[in-house]
Formats: sequence, C-alpha cells, structure tokens
Amino acid sequence: MEVTALCSRQFADVRIVPSTLQLFVYESVSFTCEGSAGSVGWKVRNNKGVIKTNPYVTCNNCIDVAIESDSGEYWCEGEEGQRSNAVNITVTAGSVVLESPVLPVMKGEAVTLHCRIKTTSNITADFYKDGVFIKTESTGNTTIQSVSKSNEGLYKCNISGAGESPESWLAVKDQLEIPKDNDSANQSKDPLAQPADKTGKITPIIFPSS
Repeated sequence: MEVTALCSRQFADVRIVPSTLQLFVYESVSFTCEGSAGSVGWKVRNNKGVIKTNPYVTCNNCIDVAIESDSGEYWCEGEEGQRSNAVNITVTAGSVVLESPVLPVMKGEAVTLHCRIKTTSNITADFYKDGVFIKTESTGNTTIQSVSKSNEGLYKCNISGAGESPESWLAVKDQLEIPKDNDSANQSKDPLAQPADKTGKITPIIFPSS
C-alpha cells in the first residue's frame, strides 16, 4: 500500500513580541522573535512579506515610519517554514490609541491601560471592554488590580472631543500554565496543522491511499 506525506506549515516554540500593539502614523514599532531554544534564522513577516531592516536606522525587525497600511497580522517564520503565534498591529491616523500589554498577563497581576492622545497628557478618558462602558478616569489610565480570566477581552478608550482608539485584545493566562506545542493560542486555523517537534522541524502527516 502506498502512502502520501503532506507537510503543512507548523507552529514552533517561538513567539513574536512587538514593542506596542497600537501606534499613530509615522511612529515606529519593533519586533523580536523569542524562543527557549533560540531564534537564530527567524524573520518577522506580515502578509506583504519579510520585514526588511532599514540600514539607516539602528533597530532590527522594525518599521521606523509606520503608515496605516502597515496595520495587520505579524509573526515570526523559521528557515523551514515554521510559524510562531501572530499578533495584530494597528496603525491609526486618528488622535487616540490605547496602550495595553503586548503579551498575555498572569492571573492575579495588576494591569494598567493607558489612553494616549497626540497633543496632551493626563486627559479624561472613558474605557470600554467588549464594547461595554467600564469607567471614566481623569488621568487617562485605568488599572485592574488583580486580573482574572473574566477580564480577558477587547478593550478601547474614548476621549471626548478627540475620538476613540482602536481595540486591542487583553489575554490572561493561569499562573501555573505550562506552554505546549499544540497550545490552542498558537494553532493555525488550518485543520491539518500539526505541532512542530521540540527541534522546530515540521511533522509530516501520513495518509494511507485508497
């Protein structure tokens, strides 16, 4: 009986870490690829291709002058096609952004969200979770003292007279959570995707032929 090997793109033990999730046009954002076994050879990509290093700036894997079309999904990709998790970056031409944690926060930790406007600081801002109003803060900051899974969701803020920020996802993880290769947060939407092994190599899927 013959067998056919089908290799699909895999997720490996590497994660992408951006410097921010939201930024104004003409600001900069940088990325790093972090992994327990190192991330040599990994490159940052989006749907347009590999992020190229600008020889005239000092940062690697960065967009030094972002524009709205730079918004979208970014991930790290290995030499053999392995993929890390993905993050969504929003570049806005508006006047308000929400600064929130770029990585999942641990249950029980305190988390501060900051509503930022281009022209001033210490402004009064309204905060929302999943489209529902939470509170108004005169400092532009709101703090969740001890986060739990119930705090997970999409957050945004609004400054009267200035506008509303885009939304960003706040992820919460358990204190004793042990990362797994097939963690649902890191799985591809492709139903055929299989976890990479500990070396980061692609695991083939074997199908018997009829």
